[in-house]
Amino acid sequence: MNRALRRVSLICLVMFVALLVNVNYVQGFEASSLASEPHNGRTFNAQFQFQRGSIITADQKVIAYSSMNKAAGEFQRHYPYGALYAPVTGFDSIFSQTGVEQAEDKQLSGNDPALEVHNLIDLITGKPKKGATVELTINSAAQQAAYNELKASGKQGGVVALDPQTGAILALASYPSFDPNLLATLDGTQLTKNDEALLKDPNQPLLSRATGVTFPPGSSFKIVTSSTAFSTGKYTQNTRVFAPTQLHLPGVSQPLINFDGEACNDGSNPSGTGTVPLIFAFTVSCNTVFGNLGMKLGGTKLKAQADQFGMNNPNLTIPFPVAESNFPLYTDPAQQAGGAIGQESDTVTPLQEAMFAAAIANNGTLMKPYLVSKVTAPDLSPLATTTPTALSHPVTPAVAGEVKQMMINVTQSPSGTAHLSAGTQASGGIVIAGKTGTAQNGLNNSGLDDAVFTCFAPANTGNPQIAVGVIVKGGGQGADASAPIAVAVIKAYLNSLGKG
Repeated sequence: MNRALRRVSLICLVMFVALLVNVNYVQGFEASSLASEPHNGRTFNAQFQFQRGSIITADQKVIAYSSMNKAAGEFQRHYPYGALYAPVTGFDSIFSQTGVEQAEDKQLSGNDPALEVHNLIDLITGKPKKGATVELTINSAAQQAAYNELKASGKQGGVVALDPQTGAILALASYPSFDPNLLATLDGTQLTKNDEALLKDPNQPLLSRATGVTFPPGSSFKIVTSSTAFSTGKYTQNTRVFAPTQLHLPGVSQPLINFDGEACNDGSNPSGTGTVPLIFAFTVSCNTVFGNLGMKLGGTKLKAQADQFGMNNPNLTIPFPVAESNFPLYTDPAQQAGGAIGQESDTVTPLQEAMFAAAIANNGTLMKPYLVSKVTAPDLSPLATTTPTALSHPVTPAVAGEVKQMMINVTQSPSGTAHLSAGTQASGGIVIAGKTGTAQNGLNNSGLDDAVFTCFAPANTGNPQIAVGVIVKGGGQGADASAPIAVAVIKAYLNSLGKG
């Protein structure tokens, strides 16, 4: 063999070995990623030949399932409750997915490695491949109440309810919402038409206002400011604090005022130049007190406390990602004052609002919010079960107890901002601990502020069952628009447990 032929032979051998190595590498290490590649034609066609697993609530309501479309010869997704659960399930279309449908796709589609044994058995026995069932933490009574109340308001908004002791999401509602069935059609032309109509809708129904949009928290942020103050060891709920009618801020010509320019007066401060107990300032929501407190505490301490409550966390998932709630590091004293009362650049989701209350209800421990309770194989064997885990420990039990008492005063004291809307008369005897927020945003055509309310109940026991966060865009005062929604959700949930 001459030298030229030897070189060609060696080159062919090297190429053949490289091809073998590449084939084995692809099969061994890239099979999963290639199977999930959206442009993989075989995977695209195969997904409709098998029955996708169902999504069910904690009380066993089927909120997403697949059945054979005989005309098309393929399985089609169905959402029997339409818009009610759309922010939770998302949708599964022939082109894309959102929500739980996307986050749990491997389990629902049957492509999870944990299902390989089940799929192999089905292949041997001749049974068709089927996806796993995903059971959520959602309570259908709480979800229905949340959506109904939001819809009745006629305004954009979101509601999230949590189990404070576990982090389980009991309700996650948004309004306006959309019907996922519109995007589950197998007709590509019709799907495009429906999708374009939803995208062009000025009310943006595809947007989840429970987890995907942030709003200013307004005075509900005073929970965080109070927690920061108590954690220094220099304040208690009975500490008397400066309560001016107008708080003059450094470098700013416009003074900070209370709602409607009122004096923060508990009977001992008629001139608005003296002091009041901190619990009174919280109960009636005095901006000047908490603005002044924010400047004293400083931006570093406030931000550290906000971080512990779950803000400024871009990696929070439930299991799908949620919008990041923000509290920046304010260095300017005037901004520290505004930030301490939930204005300036403070932004939160309704989920974050629920997390504020949940941490206080759970004696200072914030549990990681989660939406999926367990995953079950087609043969009913368990594949995965969520174990509740602590996300952080924002405050000590002692500090949580101080804040809890102030939140109870908001609803139970005759002077409390939510006494009429969330007191025992409004709640049917349930003791609710809460904090209202009326957040200026400058974005609403109605000229009304965003209405915010965060709370937990029952607050007169050592075992609160539910924490709720509500934000209604353009709702006005939190006590008027958001508190009644939270009360309805609490009553529905506790009634479903037989504890109402």
